[in-house]
Amino acid sequence: MGADRSRADSLRWTAEGTKTFFGALDALPDDRLDRLIALDGWTGRHLLAHVAANADALVNLAHWARTGEETPMYASPEQRDADIEAGAVRPAAELRTWAVRAAETLDARLSELDDRQWARQVRTAQGRGVPAEEIPWMRAREVMIHAVDLGAGVGFDDLPADFRVALIGDIAAKRSGDGPALTLTATDHDRTWAVSGAGDPIPVTGTLGGLAAYLSGRPAHGVTGPGGPAPELPRWL
Repeated sequence: MGADRSRADSLRWTAEGTKTFFGALDALPDDRLDRLIALDGWTGRHLLAHVAANADALVNLAHWARTGEETPMYASPEQRDADIEAGAVRPAAELRTWAVRAAETLDARLSELDDRQWARQVRTAQGRGVPAEEIPWMRAREVMIHAVDLGAGVGFDDLPADFRVALIGDIAAKRSGDGPALTLTATDHDRTWAVSGAGDPIPVTGTLGGLAAYLSGRPAHGVTGPGGPAPELPRWL
C-alpha cells in the first residue's frame, strides 16, 4: 500500500466516498443528469454509468482475488467505452438503481476476502499488476473525485483531509515523468510532494483541496505557481 494509506484506510474512504457520492447524486433531479459536465463532453448520465460500471469491473477483480481465476476489469477499452455510452441512455431510475446495486455488490465481495486473497496479484485496466488490497483505494478515488464532478455542491475541500493527502501522493507519483517537474507545498498541511518531469521543478502552492483538484486536472482555486498560475495539467481519472 502507499505510504499514506492502509487497507483499512482505503476501505473507510470507500465507504465515506460512496456515501458522499450518492448523497450528492440524490440532490440532483433527473433532468440535471442530462447536462454536460466538465469531463470530455460527458453528461451526468455518462458519469453515473461510469461509476456503476467501475464497481462492476472491480467486482471482477475481487472475484480474481478470491478464486485465483483471472478476471479482467473490462473485456477491452472499447467495450468499457461502449458500456458507458449504452448505460448513459438507460432510464434515469434504472441508471440510479444500477449504480447503487453495483456499489453494494462490490462492498459485499470485498468483505469476503481474507488476508491471503487480499495479497493476490490482480491487474488494473491500465495493465499494472497490483495486490488486491489496492481495489478499495481504486474505488475510493472514483467515488470521491466523481462526487465532485457531479456538480452538486461537493468540492475537494469537503473530502476527508487524510484522503486528500493520500490522493495527492498517488497522483504525484503517477504524473512523474510525464509533463513539467513540480514541487507541491500545502498551505494548510505540513507536507510537500515532488513530481519529476521536464525542466527545473516549478513550485506550486495551495490547500490540500486545491492541490488535489489541480493534480487531477480539475478547476483549482487558490493554487499558484511562481508569480502567477500553476502550469496547466491534463485531466487524471
